[in-house]
Amino acid sequence: MNTVTDDKLDKYFDITQRALTKATEATEKIHTDGARADFLDMIQRYVSDAKHFREQQDYVNAFAAISYAHGWLDAGARIGLWDVHDSTLFTVDD
Repeated sequence: MNTVTDDKLDKYFDITQRALTKATEATEKIHTDGARADFLDMIQRYVSDAKHFREQQDYVNAFAAISYAHGWLDAGARIGLWDVHDSTLFTVDD
């Protein structure tokens, strides 16, 4: 498949938004000097960029940006910035 469709973007926006909500509400698994806030800031910036690209009908960059956002979410979960226990939204064990 060489096309990024609205349905595909809807799916990844939904998954990433649900993961972001869960990460934002979760307690820290480890304590760091501001890394959690830095990660959440980067995630929110990539989500914002993805929305902007989508509005411009630049679906390839929208897909790339939302994928980066979710990558940051997964990285934060893997290093323990949020204790999420959800292998559907994150690459962590339940």
